[in-house]
Amino acid sequence: MTNSWTTPARPGEPLADRYAHRSGTLRGTVRHRLVDRALAEHLPAAPPQRVLDVGGGTGVQARLLAERGHHVTVLDPDATMLARARASWLPYASDAPGSVAFCRGFGEQAPLLVGTGWDAVLCHGVLMYLEDPAPLLHALAQCPRPGGIVSVLAYQADALAIRRGLTRDWSGVLRALHDPVEDNSIGTVSRGVDRATVLRILAEHRIDLLQWYGVRVFTDHLEDECAGDDLDEVLQAEWEAGRIDPYRRVARHFHLITRAGQDREATDPRPPAP
Repeated sequence: MTNSWTTPARPGEPLADRYAHRSGTLRGTVRHRLVDRALAEHLPAAPPQRVLDVGGGTGVQARLLAERGHHVTVLDPDATMLARARASWLPYASDAPGSVAFCRGFGEQAPLLVGTGWDAVLCHGVLMYLEDPAPLLHALAQCPRPGGIVSVLAYQADALAIRRGLTRDWSGVLRALHDPVEDNSIGTVSRGVDRATVLRILAEHRIDLLQWYGVRVFTDHLEDECAGDDLDEVLQAEWEAGRIDPYRRVARHFHLITRAGQDREATDPRPPAP
């Protein structure tokens, strides 16, 4: 299993610190808020859902879901990321109607580590660090209950050159047009992911597409820019463009919302590991 996050090309880089910083920028805010809005469209508000967040990192998405009353377990192999997630949750925990729990481990082992029968399974910003995403996708497909949601966010292989062009990195454009692998801004290697391949693998497990969105159509090239007074307008523009062609096809990320078939064999859910 080759994972460029856990075995970065430049060992010693503070990946968790850089990721946490990026989450607080306009780009990071747009990503998390748009994904959360899409999840709200498809996750029932009541009763609260049991959500597994595979590769949940610093827990931003988990916290947003818990604040709406859902019960989330974050599964992540990076101890530093999990420590940040725990620390960020503490100030919110007493007032939130939902909950967040944490488990260290790789997503490929999710059925063994945290069990099955989840109402929703999330995998956001993980596939692009894997040389072969298929083993993780097969593991994720075992985790939802019949009728449960599987949400996948990854870099679009066909759109990697867009940001390079908008920042006038012409050599980067030429590389991205021919090779979906890049050195990214947080200090590791990432890859564009083929949306059709993800859908094909999930469909093998009778998990089918409900809706897909583009995330960061207009703001991906803004690097460290902070959110401003126009954030609400930015989010609305990104949301509306990310739901329609051709805009969603040139966004940095694709966001797939899929659902497990009701005819899948049900499995007994096991409680999340402590």
